Amino acid sequence: MTTITIERQQNSIIQVECKGHTGFAREGEDIVCAAISSITQTALLGLLNVAKVKVDVTRNDDKGYLKFRIVGDLGKEKRLECDAILETMLQGIADVQSDFSKYIKLEDK
Repeated sequence: MTTITIERQQNSIIQVECKGHTGFAREGEDIVCAAISSITQTALLGLLNVAKVKVDVTRNDDKGYLKFRIVGDLGKEKRLECDAILETMLQGIADVQSDFSKYIKLEDK
């Protein structure tokens, strides 16, 4: 099972942590894991390359681990950009989780 933990500060997502492989299918054939990976990694790319904010990233593909956290204070405009990227990511994860709840645990703190 993959556990995805969303951490918020003042109602804005500041950290995303994904732990574990979903176990839906064998490695390389797991569409649930691929969907979650695509959604979270695209959000990370959006933060780095579109919003251009500083993000601390920890990743271990063998263990199915990805954690990223926005670093530093953001102005209002950057905060809105990050909120749009991360809330869209959350909607995508929630949609996949609703169909595959046996394989994904979503915690929004």
